Amino acid sequence: MNSELVQQIRLRIEQAEQILITSHARPDGDSIGSTLGLGLALAQTGKNIELVSADGVPAALKFLPGSEKIKNHATITADLVIVLDSGNLDRVGNVLDGYDRIDINIDHHPDNTFFAEFNLVQSDAVSTTEILSKLIPELEIEITVDVAANLLTGLITDTIGFKTENMHPGAFRTAAQMVELGADLPTLYHHAISEKTFEAARYMGAGLSQLSRQDGLVYTSLTLENRKQAQYPGRDDADLVNILSSISDAKIALIFIEQSDGSVKISWRTRSPKINVSAIAHQFGGGGHRAAAGAMVAGTLQEVQEKVITATHNVLNL
Repeated sequence: MNSELVQQIRLRIEQAEQILITSHARPDGDSIGSTLGLGLALAQTGKNIELVSADGVPAALKFLPGSEKIKNHATITADLVIVLDSGNLDRVGNVLDGYDRIDINIDHHPDNTFFAEFNLVQSDAVSTTEILSKLIPELEIEITVDVAANLLTGLITDTIGFKTENMHPGAFRTAAQMVELGADLPTLYHHAISEKTFEAARYMGAGLSQLSRQDGLVYTSLTLENRKQAQYPGRDDADLVNILSSISDAKIALIFIEQSDGSVKISWRTRSPKINVSAIAHQFGGGGHRAAAGAMVAGTLQEVQEKVITATHNVLNL
């Protein structure tokens, strides 16, 4: 970690009184774990900390300590803005409308655009929470049990339970450190990875019933009607894409989730080190990692499926 950059970040935090912390819209375990981990840590300094996520906290992540502190819009005039786990500002949503500057950007996405004054970006980290687990002690702030639980959850979820190809020895050591600090690994793992609501299971079942396979591509879709029938509250895929990626002959797993605003959320996954699904996502205004990426595309489900499946097959046929 760049010591000069860390000291600049530390100085800016020390000088601030009103701190706004946010992350990307349609949040996952890493974005919420990062927001809560850093937010709860900085709250120990006595500063006014506001935690914001454009879409709030998904029901599946409300087990995290401090989750009730996250709002879906800003209410303070911050003198320090920190964006976590976002490669670009477009992913944040409207949370930062009215702000003409971003002070600090902490992220691990390789396609990060370095949009802040200070950018702590480490693309070799498996999660943004892994970066924060090193940064917080450098700020001379204690990692409490609740902070450790949030940081560990981000690491668990972004590696799908420590099994993504970018896992490295340091990430395992970070997880062990969080456990030593009091984080309950079995309970967090169960909530973050294994546990599903009845509604989520029904929603996933609808997607599985429409599963298709073409030359190494496994894909399905989830419609607004599927969501309504299952009474599923979220706008995501309930992690169904990770089940698709476990299918033995799936070189790429792909899922389409119809949205109420006339767009389609797309998620790609691959286990092949030769395939970069982030490059496909970039074609549609999205991004992510080599093995996991996503995008939001305007259009009907059928229109978007046709374009994206064609582009994905082009990558498979290279």
